[in-house]
Amino acid sequence: MPLPLGACYTTCRGTVDNPPAPVVHTNVYDDHGLPLPQNDCVAMFSHIFVGVSDFDRTLRFYEPLMAALHIELRFCDRSRPWAGWQTTGGPRPLFLIGKPYDEKPPHPGNGHMVAFLAVDRASVRHAHQVALANGGISDGEPGLRPEYHANYYGAYFRDPDGNKLCVACHAPEVEASA
Repeated sequence: MPLPLGACYTTCRGTVDNPPAPVVHTNVYDDHGLPLPQNDCVAMFSHIFVGVSDFDRTLRFYEPLMAALHIELRFCDRSRPWAGWQTTGGPRPLFLIGKPYDEKPPHPGNGHMVAFLAVDRASVRHAHQVALANGGISDGEPGLRPEYHANYYGAYFRDPDGNKLCVACHAPEVEASA
């Protein structure tokens, strides 16, 4: 029996032949706006580290952006300097900013992007607005991107060091009740 769409294959508490029962998380959607079945999987990422040239300036950019996405600051050490955020519910994954370990200047890579998940389209618009208000540069206004799938709603921008970021929602638009 094949695993359901969205299930992981090697890091679950189960096997391909004997998967655990799926659990539905209502904030993860397929290309049709339906909740994806999810298994009790280990996170894919331990952490994502983005190198920055001016820590304080970049921290002033990320603090309000992460707050808009309800991603909590886990630590901030200006003496190193580095800071890390995580979503509620576990120690990983982390999103980190800081001076590169080799002490050489950071530079954004062509084709590299970090995409944060938003719970709804209003959150995408709000995060984009917060990013621009705090030194970010727009790289794509909030809107539908049907070339990805019918409900993909995303916004793109760059942080003060030029790192490309995205905030995306995969859910259909919520109808306003009368």
